[in-house]
Amino acid sequence: MPYVPVAALSQYVGKELGRSAWLTIDQQRINLFAEATGDFQFIHVDPEQASKTPFGSTIAHGFLTLSLIPKLMEDILVLPEGMKMIVNYGLDSVRFIQPVKVDSNVRLKVELKEATEKKPGQWLLKILATLEIEGEDKPAYIAEPLTLCFV
Repeated sequence: MPYVPVAALSQYVGKELGRSAWLTIDQQRINLFAEATGDFQFIHVDPEQASKTPFGSTIAHGFLTLSLIPKLMEDILVLPEGMKMIVNYGLDSVRFIQPVKVDSNVRLKVELKEATEKKPGQWLLKILATLEIEGEDKPAYIAEPLTLCFV
């Protein structure tokens, strides 16, 4: 993650910070997420039955793709220098636009929307995160995750 002086955070607000590397969403990842969450809906874990749906194959859980945000933006998001800890603070909004089919490649486009000092030494970063699907015009989702940085 790039670190910048706290005073410089405002220079990044409203700017695209970059895109992650592509990540393949394979059936093993989908199955492991199903095991972790107990969500075994057939559209995620049964390739034969899912092939008969309008999707034509299994699809990733929406929350699986959402949970990839911290990992996919780790080398992109600008953070304040001297940071001691970073925590997920929640999401302001999420819109799932289209499903991620099994074996699709995805990447995250990251923009810093806001950088606000919540309390002395605590910076709240609001991010615009768009999960792109390789070869598709529409993204999988557009989300606004919140990250709290302690300096």
